Amino acid sequence: MSILITNIKQLLQVHKHNLTVLKGSEMQRLTVKENAYVYIEHDTIIEYGKMENCEGIEAETVIDATGKIVLPSWCDSHTHIVYAGDRTSEFVDRINGLSYAEIANNGGGILNSAKLLQDTSEDDLYNQSIKRLDELIKMGTGAVEIKTGYGLTVEAELKMLRVIKRIKRESLALITPTLLAAHAIPEEYRNKKQEYIKLITEELIPKAAKLNIANYIDVFCEESYFDIKDTEAILKVGSKYNLRPKIHVNQFNILGGVALGVKHNALSVDHLEEMNDKDIKALKNSNTMPVALPGCSYFLGIPYTPARKLIDAGLPLAIATDYNPGSAPSGNMNFVVSAACIKLKMTPEEAINAATVNGAYAMGISNMYGSITRGKKANLIITKPMNHYSEIPYAFAHNPVEQVIINGQLL
Repeated sequence: MSILITNIKQLLQVHKHNLTVLKGSEMQRLTVKENAYVYIEHDTIIEYGKMENCEGIEAETVIDATGKIVLPSWCDSHTHIVYAGDRTSEFVDRINGLSYAEIANNGGGILNSAKLLQDTSEDDLYNQSIKRLDELIKMGTGAVEIKTGYGLTVEAELKMLRVIKRIKRESLALITPTLLAAHAIPEEYRNKKQEYIKLITEELIPKAAKLNIANYIDVFCEESYFDIKDTEAILKVGSKYNLRPKIHVNQFNILGGVALGVKHNALSVDHLEEMNDKDIKALKNSNTMPVALPGCSYFLGIPYTPARKLIDAGLPLAIATDYNPGSAPSGNMNFVVSAACIKLKMTPEEAINAATVNGAYAMGISNMYGSITRGKKANLIITKPMNHYSEIPYAFAHNPVEQVIINGQLL
């Protein structure tokens, strides 16, 4: 199978040499080739260049992209799309004045999703989740991290992992699985948190590791959930099973989770709605990617990640959807790119970089995804006609995507 895309108005994120991460001022630069072409064979980008150099290239499928933008597909590095049902009633509760914490304390929130998931069959859970993923792909997402965490029992967590494995096998999108071993404390362990942590470290993590599905381990490091000591104990056990950390930190409170993540060589630290200078200092000279989740801030009405502070300090930044039923029930990366510009004060160039190459880095896949480079995977977005790529975040309520290519297949 070969595809030739011709007459591209703007070809974005083009690099002769492999690009794996962009930091600080580098994020302001988005490499653009005008009046360009891309040639794909099977699942790989083989060649690209100016249209004047396209003569003689033949392909089974030719796509005329006159007036359109072509860029790498979005890499969504933080999602919880394997869940059952929804939490619409809690949405109404928040409108009526209840906070996220109050809903959780009343038995809602994650505990509500866990009960639904525990009572849902594996096939039903798969069917609900793959439908969500297919919707994301149509909106331009080609790589997705999927977390567990709504099980809260050993068997339900393992069920989630099996569903993620099935999704990974069946979907064209690249999937990176994460064991969110400690997402919340189940009702039966409300006053016995250490017993629950023991269940996680002595039973869940070893059994999950035997399935050989998850690449990463996650903990919700937050007040009333898991503190620094709890988080470190879980990460240490995860490391024995070669599970690298990707952790929730600083959503509502600063506990020291950023520095802890860096200490344990976390691939990413995610949320970061609350940050201080110590967090910035901890991230400098590390290999840990900060990840902002503006869809969550929008939905819950909480502060946004201080993106300018991070980028201006010379750090990289990725953006992701946090797609989940309680705090971010949308996996639309086009909206997230817009929100990054409008609410995080990122430039269009920074936002696109954060959603492509840096998003890929936060999933551990930027060697093969996130930029248009010879030899990388052919995961591409072809937009509707537009004058400039800045229209992608500008027209925030519109879908800019006309066609999607995943693993070299035109969908």
